Amino acid sequence: MEWLGEVPEHWDVRRLKHCLNLMTDKTSRRGHPVALENIEGWSGRFIETASEFEGEGVAFVPGDILFGKLRPYLAKAYLAQANGEAVGDFHVLRPEKSTAGRFAQYQILNRDFIAIADSSTFGAKMPRVGWEFMGNMAFLVPSPAEQTTIAAFLDHETAKLDTLIAKQERLIELLQEKRQALISHAVTKGLNPDAPMKDSGVEWLGEVPAHWDVMAIKHVCTLLKDGTHLPPQRVDDGVPLLSVRNIQDGVFSLLDDDSMISHEDFLELCRSFVPQPNDVLLAIVGATLGKTAVVPPRLGQFHIQRSLAIFRPNHLEHFKFLHRVFESGSFQQLLWENVGFSAQPGIYLGALANFRIPVPPVDEQGRLINYLDYETFKLDCLIEKSCQCIELMRGHRTALVSSAVTGKIDVREFANIKAEESELQTT
Repeated sequence: MEWLGEVPEHWDVRRLKHCLNLMTDKTSRRGHPVALENIEGWSGRFIETASEFEGEGVAFVPGDILFGKLRPYLAKAYLAQANGEAVGDFHVLRPEKSTAGRFAQYQILNRDFIAIADSSTFGAKMPRVGWEFMGNMAFLVPSPAEQTTIAAFLDHETAKLDTLIAKQERLIELLQEKRQALISHAVTKGLNPDAPMKDSGVEWLGEVPAHWDVMAIKHVCTLLKDGTHLPPQRVDDGVPLLSVRNIQDGVFSLLDDDSMISHEDFLELCRSFVPQPNDVLLAIVGATLGKTAVVPPRLGQFHIQRSLAIFRPNHLEHFKFLHRVFESGSFQQLLWENVGFSAQPGIYLGALANFRIPVPPVDEQGRLINYLDYETFKLDCLIEKSCQCIELMRGHRTALVSSAVTGKIDVREFANIKAEESELQTT
């Protein structure tokens, strides 16, 4: 098979369904429910969540493999450690006696296997891989001893990579915390440590420089609106109707799969307001509440959905300064302290409009913005480098798994080392 290439001549090539049996027994019990959101892509690690699941699931036992058949490109394959219930779009697979579960999990997470499975999917919005196709995919079968050795080798090597990835992820968290703290201090205390201070009268601000004003957001903006609550019918070709998903890494931009509305519906929405460059955007609905960005120049015509609010400050420098206030850790905490919950978290525009924020003199705003642009750029570069390191290590991890489970890596040396270590321990 072209996608497998050459494999060790003593390995068997079988159909997956002859190595793993599809389990379909339904159960309504909830001893240990597992949903797609509980499985980390490509690693197969279990992730705890607070979600509650309804409906029947498929029963599984220790050693079963749960493969996420919805959007298989996400590569979600979990090796069960206890009895439980697979809730949602899973193929629950039980290895034959001659198939080691851990080896089978790694083989399913082979990037080429995932690519082939993904190419077979049906359904445009919710693509799934069917069992008829997946069960007939090629599955490599070394001897049971080799399967165990390959799985142990991959456990050992991927654990080292996962540790390095975790350290980089922690570094990113610390840099992001430092970034938010830097912004918070600058927009609430200013740059002059010797400046006289006064009580702002606002709990989240505390003391601010004595010469600064403290004003409600509605008094520093000529426009404060949220997006449409009744989005018009979508069309194939028209004007983009954007949402919080268009804010990525602090940048507001168009995406390839943006929703479109007709030009007539766009003009109707523009009767309320017309988005402009330098408007400040803030996510006010959803799990990513608090994300913020500035509308860039030359973005073109667009309108927004209700997950976003738009602010138009009334001074030249205010739009950049307001964006920095929204980014600050103190303001983000204020948002979440005042959030309401229905189907998802959200904050009322009226409450938001009355939040009081610091307003330095315009010339000082300019100095603060220049300082923050410089300092956050340095931190953002460090964050970007860590992200690149993580991507490289994840790529190496994926390639390592693919090579090992197809016999491209000789793991006998690893087996010999482990045997020697075991012998030393016993003596």
